[in-house]
Amino acid sequence: MDVVMLAFSLGLILFSSVVFTNGIELLGSRLKMNQGATGSILAAVGTALPETVIPVIAILVYHDNTAHLVGIGAIAGSPFMLGTLAFFVTGAAVMIYAMLGRRTMTMHIEPEVVVRDLTFFVGLYGVAVLTTFVHGIVPLRCALAAGVCISYIFYVRQTLHSKGLGHEEVDALHLSRMLGVKETGTWITVQMVISLLIMVLGAHMFVGYVKNVSFAMGVSALVLSIIITPIATELPEKCNSVIWVGRRKDIMALGNITGAMVFQSSFPVAFGMMFTPWDLRGAPMVSAGLALASAIMVLIWVKVRKSISPYLLMTGGLFYGVFIAYLCLRAPAS
Repeated sequence: MDVVMLAFSLGLILFSSVVFTNGIELLGSRLKMNQGATGSILAAVGTALPETVIPVIAILVYHDNTAHLVGIGAIAGSPFMLGTLAFFVTGAAVMIYAMLGRRTMTMHIEPEVVVRDLTFFVGLYGVAVLTTFVHGIVPLRCALAAGVCISYIFYVRQTLHSKGLGHEEVDALHLSRMLGVKETGTWITVQMVISLLIMVLGAHMFVGYVKNVSFAMGVSALVLSIIITPIATELPEKCNSVIWVGRRKDIMALGNITGAMVFQSSFPVAFGMMFTPWDLRGAPMVSAGLALASAIMVLIWVKVRKSISPYLLMTGGLFYGVFIAYLCLRAPAS
């Protein structure tokens, strides 16, 4: 039954992702936003908000050291999963769709969108990681946290004012098809809110049933907390990007991931810097370093080649594999 419910919860996430991407595209089109801005801001922030709540609750509600460690792990884990596994899944999806004849292997992107997003991510997350070495100086830590938040506001402004391709071939609103309602801003918002709520429900169900299955299989709590749960919380971003590459909307697919990386390296990180000791050690520091390394590699490639390939994105799986190897080697000692 746990396996059946696990599959059901995954189905909920996939279903809600289809509905959410439909609403996001229509909202971006109505607001006259280009595809890069829609993916990097609307889609990225919308799908990043649910998992952002997890560390906030852990830190504010539970005032013990364990809760702070859980919160820091969740904050550091999100950029890592996006910069490694989400890249890998997106690249693999392009290859699978190409083999099925649904698209070509060539990815059509706006290089300046990827370069902008990853430059902001490397800068913001790099500052956050380096702050751990001066975490004992509380005023400096808080000042840097404020600077990270202000930088994200500047990023949003720059993204909204950037030029890019507009939306093409946007499907009709699903609620309009089902209920016959007019395709207004109100109904678009209603559909997006409903799909986000279903995403949250599906993600929480997925985490719960993954725990049951993992315990039944004898998987350690370390593997569960650091590897399996973060994969579940980042499923919406991965699903959205897979859907968009299947529709040959690579700009929005990549923007959804890179934009979420920028968001996750700003407000959630700033929250951790202000309300926890922000002493990154062990797995959080390793995951942060690997996330930055993966992002820098993609950033340099796109900046030099002005293009991107699914093979390059799939190298994110290598960085993820390094982290798994680190945990396996570290587990006996812990």
